[in-house]
Amino acid sequence: MNGVDRRTMLTRGAAVVGGAAVAGALAGPAAATASPAPSGGAAAGAGSVVKPGDPRYEMLTTGNNQRFVARPDYIKMVRSTADAERALRDAVRAGKRVSVRSGGHCFADFAAHPETEVIIDFSEMTHVGYDPAFRAFVVEAGARLINVYEALYKGWGVTIPGGICYSVGAGGHIAGGGYGLLSRAHGLVVDHLYAVEVVVTDGKGAVRTVVATREKDDPNRELWWAHTGGGGGNFGLVTRYWFRSPGAKGSVPSEQLISPPSTVLVSAVDFPWEQLTEAKFTRLLKNFGAWHAANSSPDSPYRNLSSLFNVSSKAHGSLGMFTQVDATVPHARKLLDDYLAAITAGTGVTPKALTRATGELPAMPQFAEPRTLPWLQATRLVGTNNPTITNPTSRGAHKSAYMRKNFTDHQIQALYHHMSRPDFTNPDTMLVLFSFGGQVNAAAPDATANAQRSSIFKMCFQTFWQEESEDEFYLGWLRGLYEDFFSPTGGVPLIDDSTDGCYINYPDRDITDPRRNRSGVPWQTLYYKDNYPRLQQVKRRYDPSDFFRHSMSIKPARG
Repeated sequence: MNGVDRRTMLTRGAAVVGGAAVAGALAGPAAATASPAPSGGAAAGAGSVVKPGDPRYEMLTTGNNQRFVARPDYIKMVRSTADAERALRDAVRAGKRVSVRSGGHCFADFAAHPETEVIIDFSEMTHVGYDPAFRAFVVEAGARLINVYEALYKGWGVTIPGGICYSVGAGGHIAGGGYGLLSRAHGLVVDHLYAVEVVVTDGKGAVRTVVATREKDDPNRELWWAHTGGGGGNFGLVTRYWFRSPGAKGSVPSEQLISPPSTVLVSAVDFPWEQLTEAKFTRLLKNFGAWHAANSSPDSPYRNLSSLFNVSSKAHGSLGMFTQVDATVPHARKLLDDYLAAITAGTGVTPKALTRATGELPAMPQFAEPRTLPWLQATRLVGTNNPTITNPTSRGAHKSAYMRKNFTDHQIQALYHHMSRPDFTNPDTMLVLFSFGGQVNAAAPDATANAQRSSIFKMCFQTFWQEESEDEFYLGWLRGLYEDFFSPTGGVPLIDDSTDGCYINYPDRDITDPRRNRSGVPWQTLYYKDNYPRLQQVKRRYDPSDFFRHSMSIKPARG
């Protein structure tokens, strides 16, 4: 049966979309546990096996962060579900340590580390289409986010509320939860996840493919749930995801998933460091925090507005802020104007045009005065031209936190001190503040594995550099900032009334180290909160031998 559970094997079909065969045309919700025919299309068949000596080998031993490099026996490129089954079966029988990769943007060493003997790479599985039997859109694990947005919107006028970095792979982005500029209006990406296809093993040679859905009577529903925020590389090889928004009715494809706004109002401004005293810096950031504290409820009229604020180091020269609001909602321009006024209130700072790229943001001087753009054009503008975050030659370090309340005076003092240190001259350094809340907070903490459902904004502390010889300095600087920022709570963001832990798609191995995490709270709690024991039960059922493991993987429940 090619590794598929016989009891879950039902009638299979195929749907043709845009000339490509879309696998998984099953007999509706009752077939939720069936395993579809292997994915097809132009990339069907067996992918390459790349070994040392192959000119592709060096490129494929690392991802987007050059700090993490593996020396595997081989890299297996996967082109179909059947190919993934063969790849896993071969590795299990040979006793090889496996790592899994889709886009290669992992912030930690999950896919590239010294113990890796086989990298299973899904970057050739890129199909996006519609599956009429599931009434859902299918996205293969290797599809890059910008290609997902392009295919869904051009084909059916729909989308998922995913991230802005164009080259992130769907495989890891979705498994960790996924969020972006549309999340305040529509929730997390996984809030729209209907099903997931996973190739799993017992670690003893048996390999099978499981399709798990959110249907309440699906015996594999917990495997679906684990992929709504449990993180990548934990349970098996994810080959495909299906998306259908909750409450979708009928059979018209364009009505099965959320539609983005036809147009958005876009603003991009800079706050020059030369205008900032410590008092003005403090007021600017507290204004940001206060606005989000007041406007992050699920029914807030501002849920259609999202802002990304790069608080860059003084070496960069300015702080950059990008804001997007649904231009089709009533009084959209007033919503934006009121937001910008609230951020600058009492600071005496005059916003300038964003003339220099910063982190996720390209230079956008033409948006100093807000302009209306088609949604997909705005998505391309921000998503495809962010040279710092997507530089494939750089080294980087990242740390995260969810905020439930505004900044404390201590936190802003720490940030100002470290960002303006005279010996710190790296312009590619920033604290990214990203609007959160809204419809993200409409779900219960256990509705998905992503448990952070009461935050007002999210933070990513990050810096990028080029040379391995500089690792100690930059890692030390970032650790100093983060641990100073959270020094009252042991150097980490606790689960309390002010903070809500960390984001698993921004993994940070320091949180597992008691020398760095001095809170006494296990790292698993900071990332998964009360959902971790349930994730362990899923791990025990679908990966009992702990075959899929990395430096921050979920461990099977005991006994």
